[in-house]
Amino acid sequence: MFESVASLLAEHEDLQEQLADPELHSNPAKSKKVNRRYAELSRIAAAYHEWSQVTNDLAAAQEMASEDESFAAEVPELEADLAKKEETLRRLLIPRDPNDGRDVIMEIKMGEGGAESALFAADLLRMYMHYADSKRWKTEIIEQTSSDLGGYKDIQVAIKGTSSDPAEGVWAHLKYEGGVHRVQRVPATESQGRIHTSAAGVLVFPEVDEPEEVEINQNDLKIDVYRSSGPGGQSVNTTDSAVRITHLPTGIVVAMQNEKSQLQNKEAGMRVLRARILARYQEEADAEASVFRKSQIRTMDRSERIRTYNFPENRIADHRTGYKAYNLDTVMNGALEPVIQSCISADEEAQLADIGSDA
Repeated sequence: MFESVASLLAEHEDLQEQLADPELHSNPAKSKKVNRRYAELSRIAAAYHEWSQVTNDLAAAQEMASEDESFAAEVPELEADLAKKEETLRRLLIPRDPNDGRDVIMEIKMGEGGAESALFAADLLRMYMHYADSKRWKTEIIEQTSSDLGGYKDIQVAIKGTSSDPAEGVWAHLKYEGGVHRVQRVPATESQGRIHTSAAGVLVFPEVDEPEEVEINQNDLKIDVYRSSGPGGQSVNTTDSAVRITHLPTGIVVAMQNEKSQLQNKEAGMRVLRARILARYQEEADAEASVFRKSQIRTMDRSERIRTYNFPENRIADHRTGYKAYNLDTVMNGALEPVIQSCISADEEAQLADIGSDA
């Protein structure tokens, strides 16, 4: 059992030696990559050593059981402990998404429902901001288009993690949030007290660590500048500071006007463009990987309704995992972890079942 662990332990030792080399840390991108992999393998190494220890303890207890009742009494407890250790190690050995340790760029867009949808988009942003605070992640608003009633037609936020462990990564947790989020409640604009259903869309992209990681030929870009029409300081409506970047090979378009200068908006736009191109390439690779396609609950269909927020019943329901709870008020204040963990667990179960069927 766990024959593959030997090579992973050898890799873990090799990475430990690399981390002790001062030269590695002169290359931030490579250092970050090595640290992520080392943190991932450290979990596996620790779990394997715990499993080995319990395995040896159980063997010793079984050998002495016929001679000493105290050893016999330990056997059932050790067997139960070993089963737990095996399950933990099995889950850690599931091939991890290579992007799990990355930061993300999240976009929340109003959908069906008009003004109410824009208000719900603002509520979702607040929920994710509070969740990020609970994880001690850093957030940065990159671009926003406000609605008349205080909501958002469209807002993009960068979320940056603080751990080198991919299991604690921002993408590892928020990659499941992409899709259509449906809300059922009495809108602020409803005078008759009737419950309405509206929706907002969420897009999540893993952020590129270094610009060189995604090569972009400048000849493949069409860059337009125009006059800003929203927040941005004194330059709004007076200078051509807004930027629209079109990546011709993929057709991806990014528009930025949040910053005061054209240069700042271009830099922000390129940051988002790289993330979207990376996501596009990853989706194409995933589409070719049948195992990934069968195991992931994270959908590539951005039109899929993934979750319903029912305010009258204080209920939240995730339609992919079957998760349901009646604490929507606390979830909207950032208590999102149980919902996300249901996605992580469902994904792991599907992948374990898939691995088992191929064995």
